[in-house]
Amino acid sequence: MSFDYLLEKIDRAPFETAPFRHVQINDFFSPEHFREITAAPEIAVHGLNTDGELFDALFERGYKIINFPGCITNRSEYIKWHKSGARQQHLNNSACEGFGVTLRLLEPTSPLISELVAFLNSDVFHAHLAAKFGIEREQVYPDIGIQKYLDGYEISPHPDIRQKALTYMVNVNSGANSEEADHHTHYLKFREPFKYVQSYWEGNTDKNRCWVPWDWCESVKVQRENNSIVIFSPDNSSMHGVKARYDHLASQRTQLYGNLWYKSLPVSEGPEWEDLVLQRSARKDTSVLGSIKAMVPKSVKSFIRNRTIDRVDQNVVKDRLQSPL
Repeated sequence: MSFDYLLEKIDRAPFETAPFRHVQINDFFSPEHFREITAAPEIAVHGLNTDGELFDALFERGYKIINFPGCITNRSEYIKWHKSGARQQHLNNSACEGFGVTLRLLEPTSPLISELVAFLNSDVFHAHLAAKFGIEREQVYPDIGIQKYLDGYEISPHPDIRQKALTYMVNVNSGANSEEADHHTHYLKFREPFKYVQSYWEGNTDKNRCWVPWDWCESVKVQRENNSIVIFSPDNSSMHGVKARYDHLASQRTQLYGNLWYKSLPVSEGPEWEDLVLQRSARKDTSVLGSIKAMVPKSVKSFIRNRTIDRVDQNVVKDRLQSPL
């Protein structure tokens, strides 16, 4: 089977602008392909009784726990936490209330899924994605995978770090009522009182961007549609996040997930959200200059410029490159 028809769909898809510039294509795969994809043994993992059984089933189907933002990699620790039902803050990021586990399919076995993975890894697919967003193909390298995200998975609103040139997500959920499940990607914008954070990123292009608390943003759209793809080139406004609260024993949140990363982009680590919290001054300066100064916290003004790339994302990229499909 050929997936080349997807290239034309990407080329012809219109851009949407709310809440930021992106492409969304519903009914991405043909009905026949989508039925076969979601029925494949690597995707359709249903009706398990315990978390231990779920991990065993996923490992048997070629999945591996990976280092991924917002997640832990210790199976036993996750099962213990999940059984307790407690929501734990500040484990991976202080803007989050929980954590999860992400597993990537490293060894596909069914013919259709193997062919799909080969297509997603192909130069022609990456070339069409890059061309759609005006990205020079030779300046980036790909990172793709079929991934499952277990209950508790959370990434608070963030625009992605500057080293990421493009990202895409395709919903390939096999559960009968997956569109109603609480595990989908939210696309957001800053609430009015916090728009200064985006302004800070726009004025400091040498600094990386960070995750922020959920209540700093409002959700504009949610990618609930099964067999839909969203593609965007991260910028200072491309806020998105996920907070998964669902029964993963029945079926799991499953995506075709991919990125194009810049091969070289010198950027230093930027301030975290705590550093961007505005401090109210006892004496109010009503001048224009005073208003601008008030937008910048002291911690940001004194922020050290020679820090390195975000360590979590650096480790994630390193782990992925060491575990290719």
